[in-house]
Amino acid sequence: MREFTIGKNDAGQRLDRFVSKNLPLLPPALLQKYIRLKRIKVNGRGAKRDVRLCPGDVLQLYINDEFFDKPNEENLFLTLFQPRLDIVYEDENLLLADKRPGLVVHADETEKVNTLINHIQAYLYQKKEWNPRWENAFAPALCNRIDRNTGGIVIAAKNAETLRIVNAKIRDHELEKSYLCVTVGRPRPAAGKIEGFLLKDETKKQVSFYRRPVPGGRSAVTLYETLESRGELSLVECRLLTGRTHQIRVSMAEIGCPLLGDGKYGSSDVNRRYHETRQALYSYKLAFPLPTDAGILNYLRGREFTVPDVPFVKKYFSDR
Repeated sequence: MREFTIGKNDAGQRLDRFVSKNLPLLPPALLQKYIRLKRIKVNGRGAKRDVRLCPGDVLQLYINDEFFDKPNEENLFLTLFQPRLDIVYEDENLLLADKRPGLVVHADETEKVNTLINHIQAYLYQKKEWNPRWENAFAPALCNRIDRNTGGIVIAAKNAETLRIVNAKIRDHELEKSYLCVTVGRPRPAAGKIEGFLLKDETKKQVSFYRRPVPGGRSAVTLYETLESRGELSLVECRLLTGRTHQIRVSMAEIGCPLLGDGKYGSSDVNRRYHETRQALYSYKLAFPLPTDAGILNYLRGREFTVPDVPFVKKYFSDR
């Protein structure tokens, strides 16, 4: 419990507005709930949200200590009163979330609060599985990333051992991530392997594809298989043997079949014609072959997880 004594400069303010100003991490909906539950008292008694505070009033706030902290990137998850997650799978060690296109995984220059990791941390905090004050050494963390405009499965580790193991398995290619995409054009051959070297321009945030090694270039190998073609569009499954920035988008463009909706590597005219502003790319399946020991995650060996639906598949290949 924390107490505030109202001074003359704070007098005349509504109760809810005073608390909101002094506890910016407390979500507005939760603030109103705490007032209704009388966890916020004025002079020892419950009060309505619009009561005007007077000099000398004493506020008692029966609220978790973390809400009194100053906002920073590590605690902004507290402001999410109703975390929104599409959970594909969850156990005591990890959570697989189906990230929808448009959501960033981590805070960036455009978004600080509405991020996938904040929604996951808020969810686990509200389930009372995790609290930042319990253990300063670890916070739930993401093991892989997906671009803002790409959807699909993201792995979140609930403990440090899981994070270490999954990161090692990703590095050693012991997890299999499969993607679905819609390409403009029919890949030739219908199935195959695209091998090359990718070089990222950090200024333009764009990647170039090279068939031969180039200074700073990183090898990239993509397997693909055409599942269906209708007119100029094809539904293609891709599997990454390496994990490079924009790998599928650049590789499919290299063979003359850019992704529908891709404004960076695709055709603006085609994208406008289909009214698509995001690349049709989805990390729809995750498998755990785990050929070597996985410690506390050995129980996942042989498991495979798939998202329930991929929006652009329904839109362009409705009977699949």
